[in-house]
Amino acid sequence: QVQLVESGGGLVQAGGSLRLSCAASGRTLSSTVVGWFRQAPGKEREFVAAITRNGDTLHYADYVKGRFTISRDNAKNTVYLQMNNLTPEDTAVYYCAAFPRTIGALTTTQYNYWGQGTQVTVSS
Repeated sequence: QVQLVESGGGLVQAGGSLRLSCAASGRTLSSTVVGWFRQAPGKEREFVAAITRNGDTLHYADYVKGRFTISRDNAKNTVYLQMNNLTPEDTAVYYCAAFPRTIGALTTTQYNYWGQGTQVTVSS
């Protein structure tokens, strides 16, 4: 079992930045891919970014590429999502997830463990 806790969300103006954290307990995150997803009201949960176990491969959705950066600190058992140049379209609950069910599922919602989410609201 692994417990994931997201933090760092909040209210920010368009063009601003936030850094989200995903802290794990129960198992080490260094043994798994970790992904970030988001879900806006009335919409399906969508992929944002993912990072491989040692951080050598990063995946980004097109709509955040160049603005968001995923990183990890395995010593702290934490994965981060740095979000810059935020727009109102980035408003959503952001979730981290760990242990994808298959290696091909990195950008899908097919992960075994999820955090409770953190709200990000971007005002215009």
